[in-house]
Amino acid sequence: MDLGRAPARQRRRWRWATVGGLLGVVVLAALWVGFGLLDPPSLAPFAAWRLPTATAPAPAGAQVRVTFLGVATMLVDDGETALLTDGFFTRPGKLATLLGRIAPDPVAIRRALDAAKVHRLAAIFVVHSHYDHALDAPLVAMHTGALLVGSPSTANVARGLGFPEDRFRLVPPNEPMHFGRFTVTMIPSRHFPHGVAMGEIEAPLRPPARASAWKEGGSYSVLIEHPLGRLLVQGSAGWRAGALDGRRADVVALGIGALGTRDATYFDGYYHGVIGAVRPRCVIPIHYDDFTLPLDTDLEPMPSLLDDVPAALRALERRVRSEPGIGMGLLPPLAPVVLFGDGAVTCGPSLGKH
Repeated sequence: MDLGRAPARQRRRWRWATVGGLLGVVVLAALWVGFGLLDPPSLAPFAAWRLPTATAPAPAGAQVRVTFLGVATMLVDDGETALLTDGFFTRPGKLATLLGRIAPDPVAIRRALDAAKVHRLAAIFVVHSHYDHALDAPLVAMHTGALLVGSPSTANVARGLGFPEDRFRLVPPNEPMHFGRFTVTMIPSRHFPHGVAMGEIEAPLRPPARASAWKEGGSYSVLIEHPLGRLLVQGSAGWRAGALDGRRADVVALGIGALGTRDATYFDGYYHGVIGAVRPRCVIPIHYDDFTLPLDTDLEPMPSLLDDVPAALRALERRVRSEPGIGMGLLPPLAPVVLFGDGAVTCGPSLGKH
């Protein structure tokens, strides 16, 4: 039938039917996205990987304890000196992150610091300047008296929050920094190649702002060395070929965010570039949690719509199984684990089948 010659009432019915059909498609798509974002996979199959929490107190300097605080935020403490990577605690929700503007939440920051029993820090090291790493770092440094160490982009995050210039230090790439008995080296690396919010933050960033305003600004591997042991924090699932050659670490906190979306070729390159280079005895996955949810003792993995965390964990386990002398473990959130020294945990070479 010729639509132009159809009765006006019939044409209106067709138009409304078309609009209704399009709206139906939009609603179904929204429901699919919403279900994918609100239905995270379970980490229950990996419960056997969880490392035991430190219980008994130890003399200062006898242990190095590490507390995982979500994403790539890790507290490292030998009883005399405490260090932190990133310090991200606000964890704004999905709608605010996707559609609104975000800013540090002082209440969430204070709550997290109290939960982790963090009172004083010698320094905070920002692995890169995306909001899930750098958003809160200046305020955490203000609360704890810490020196803040980061890239020029992180410096502009700090300036936007009025952080004192004399308490910020630009990263000296590949040069050791000393804090108590710790030596920390920030080694230039690469971010996972997702192409979102890359580039530099070129002026003071004053929140609230879009999440995309926190641009990457250069990424670093953070090597934390102590007479009792060496920890490498790889905050993003990217690497720079050869950057870690000649370095050694006993434990690697390995960022696996979005790694489940990549193929075996990418995984093998990442594993070789980080784990193969530093040859640790233990690999601890980090940056797997949904950082739009509040920090809790039971972190949920990223939703399946955005990542495949179980696939990344299984791939990592298979590779670790094939390497003699390397084990794996998961850190319990908000609870200290003894990595080095008296009572140090042992990562099992093979922790369960999935």
